[in-house]
Amino acid sequence: MPPPTVSTPSDWRTTLAPYLEGLTVRMFLLGFAAGLPLLLALSTLSFRLREAGVDLAAIGYASWVGLVYGFKWCWSPLVDRLPLPGLTTRLGQRQGWLLLAQLAVAGGLVGLALTDPRQALGRTVSFALFVAFASATQDIALDAYRIESADAARQGILAAAYQTGYRLAMMWSSAGTLWIATRLGSRNGYDQFGWQAAYLVMAASMAVGVLTVLCSREPDTRRVSVAGSLWAWLREALLEPFADFLRRYRWQAVLTLLLITTYRLSDTVLAVMVNPFYVDMGYTKDQIAAVSNVYGVVMTLTGAFLGGVLVSRRGSLWPLWLGALLSSGTNLLFAMLSLMGPHLAALVVVISAEYLATGLASAAFVAYLSSLTNVGYSATQYALLSSMMLLLPKWAAGFSGSAVATFGYTKFFVGTALLGLPAILLVSLALRFNRHAPAQS
Repeated sequence: MPPPTVSTPSDWRTTLAPYLEGLTVRMFLLGFAAGLPLLLALSTLSFRLREAGVDLAAIGYASWVGLVYGFKWCWSPLVDRLPLPGLTTRLGQRQGWLLLAQLAVAGGLVGLALTDPRQALGRTVSFALFVAFASATQDIALDAYRIESADAARQGILAAAYQTGYRLAMMWSSAGTLWIATRLGSRNGYDQFGWQAAYLVMAASMAVGVLTVLCSREPDTRRVSVAGSLWAWLREALLEPFADFLRRYRWQAVLTLLLITTYRLSDTVLAVMVNPFYVDMGYTKDQIAAVSNVYGVVMTLTGAFLGGVLVSRRGSLWPLWLGALLSSGTNLLFAMLSLMGPHLAALVVVISAEYLATGLASAAFVAYLSSLTNVGYSATQYALLSSMMLLLPKWAAGFSGSAVATFGYTKFFVGTALLGLPAILLVSLALRFNRHAPAQS
């Protein structure tokens, strides 16, 4: 029997080296720009709305602005193929669209800063919708940029770097926004000036993405030409990417699409009500910001790093299963927290576990989606897959406020944990099929 293999320092240096390369660092910074607007239009905004006195049902329905991400495949062919006058010639197809989307996100965040939901809730939601649209457009261009920048073997590393930047930006846009709103506004109760200042700082933070785009290089990728009639353009840019996916995966496409559709159901439905839950439980903005900044950042980095390492060593399916199991399990911790009252130590444990699970699951899921994508149709195919990931969860999340109002927080959190069971089962089936699949020559 051979002796067990022991990892040497050189093995770990080889594992860590790709994380320090220029492309990986750029992906980290672009991930930050991608993650920044999400919560500002959704979860952080729900905290702001609840503090402003908006009822839970209305907050739940307002989360439907996130459905924009579920329909981004509708305009992904434009991002994939349509050149932007001036920007495409100077920066390239991917970087031109990235820059335009980032500037639009910053403008939308300024609009959110200057509106008061107590006086104009409709206008606030409209600006949130605009931010979500610009953010989804940025995602389309950035996903294509990432997939085209490296081969399949390096997608796990790039996904981990992207998710690390993404999750840190989410920390900044949640805990950072709460911290600024508290310092420049009120520690307890709604203060428009504090929230206004916080959202203006977040708009300025989009400069990270803008400067990264201006200092980066367009991937050298040959794309399918779309010259000819309008029908030829639609066929090549819109229909062919979908047909290509079905041709490559055939009947397995059904299992794959079901897995993608249900994978984020549990944590997406939970996320809408987490911040209103904190407000109703009596936690202050300072407490949430402090716990998220300290423990959330550490556990996010740990989870994303573990996800990237596991994907690079074991493929994407096993980490995907582990992420689904952990994401569902951490929802039960919220149910326990709801029975304890405002207990700070318990909050630390729950937030730490949640961010560890989310970081790991997200890195594995991004790598999995990337592995399914044909680089010739990267923007459209990835947009289709990631849109399907969000449609059902975002639609279901719109009813989360009504569910809490009817059943209470404890039963709601238990219910969201049960929503994770289909994803666990489907990844298990995918693992079993992959294990018994015949080797390809």
